[in-house]
Amino acid sequence: MVVLSADIREGYGQTETSAATFVTKKGERRAGHVGGVTRAVEFKLVDIPEMNYITDAEIPKGEICLRGEPVFTGYYKDKKNTDEAIDK
Repeated sequence: MVVLSADIREGYGQTETSAATFVTKKGERRAGHVGGVTRAVEFKLVDIPEMNYITDAEIPKGEICLRGEPVFTGYYKDKKNTDEAIDK
């Protein structure tokens, strides 16, 4: 990519977001992560004990919960699935 001078970044997003919510910084060369959270969203990890996802463990694990402008507001004309997908 040096020939094209392209900036290549890694990111993470979910189906319910309009874009990546975590993105590596420009020039990041360290592998093994997807970068930090973007300014458009807030996130938190939530415990799921039955899957052994504990947020206050030595290596925190949990369900990623997001809120912010890029997060969808619901499925088009599908209240049932919207209510199942969106937490309080």
